[in-house]
Amino acid sequence: MTGAAESTPGATAGPDVIDQLAGIAPGSPLARLRALRPDVVRYAQGSYEALLEPADLAGVSRREREAVALRVAALTPSPALVAWHGERLRALEGADLVRAVVEDGAGAAGLSPREVAILRHTDLVTTAPGAATAAQIDALKAAGLTPRDIVTISQLIAFVSFQARVLVGLRLFAEEA
Repeated sequence: MTGAAESTPGATAGPDVIDQLAGIAPGSPLARLRALRPDVVRYAQGSYEALLEPADLAGVSRREREAVALRVAALTPSPALVAWHGERLRALEGADLVRAVVEDGAGAAGLSPREVAILRHTDLVTTAPGAATAAQIDALKAAGLTPRDIVTISQLIAFVSFQARVLVGLRLFAEEA
């Protein structure tokens, strides 16, 4: 993971992940820009914590959460997010799973049927969200996911996609500064 930057004003207590991923230094023009929208910064960090570092994992494990986040990052593509989530998944499971999720997704060897269903859903919703149907939700349920789990995974897919877009925007602002 990258070095910890100080929190953007208005962020939650921990270091702001978007600041870290974008390499935003405290007091920099981008830090000042982000400080203009403290609620956006705080809610983005809060969403990160709720989806990737919740106190209660409910029915979606850390391994599954990080695999989804990493797969979305790879498909987007967002090198900063691939590195971030790759390191987090590597710390949990090792490099083989990271490589498999990035390169093979649902076709990776050694995944459980549940993980295959989750990654298939991740691929579909990330690359062609309009093509998702009730059949995909049924496949997730058949793999043992509850409605709450399915919502969590869908929120995670949307959130990492959002992060990737924010990082692109911040990079463009940095190039103009």
